Amino acid sequence: MRAEMTVDARLRGMEQNKMLMLGFIASEATFFTFLIIAYVYFRTFPETGPSARSVLDPMKTGIFSIFLIASSFTLHVGQISLRKGGASAFGHWLLVTIGFGAIFLTGQALEWNALIAEQVTISRNLFGATFYTLTGLHGLHVFVGLVFLTIVYGLTLRGDFAGGGDPAGVECLSLYWHFVDVVWILLFGIIYLGVFAG
Repeated sequence: MRAEMTVDARLRGMEQNKMLMLGFIASEATFFTFLIIAYVYFRTFPETGPSARSVLDPMKTGIFSIFLIASSFTLHVGQISLRKGGASAFGHWLLVTIGFGAIFLTGQALEWNALIAEQVTISRNLFGATFYTLTGLHGLHVFVGLVFLTIVYGLTLRGDFAGGGDPAGVECLSLYWHFVDVVWILLFGIIYLGVFAG
């Protein structure tokens, strides 16, 4: 009877954690939505100075984007391994996920560096202000996700997931990481491919 109550309490705890993460994601989604609407609206203004069309390289950024999108897949495969009791395989997939995320962030840093070298800065014009705000905020989310993925990887090496299962923390982190990927797909389409361009 006590064991059943313990399992029931753990399930409730997992659901609460998941609901809290979904609430956090909803608030972040709202924030990103307003920023995206502002970016799309400001694109209707006459272009003076650098613009997405004139300074961005969708092909190069697209290559780095593939790594971020693939990282969602590797994390998902890792979770499947963990559910089947494969903590070691989970650790391997987690490491690949971290690597892919780091490659994406490196690509973003290289792009920013090249743009700044061309005097395309946050204070240059409206494009610069909205571009750096959107991509910078997203990059911050990726960085935070990588920090937590690295912590989970450390816990995996320590043997915390040797019993398998699908801990609530891993599931919540997975939801967050998939959200970050979906946001980037939207940003890439809008900023780099000109979807919703005025």
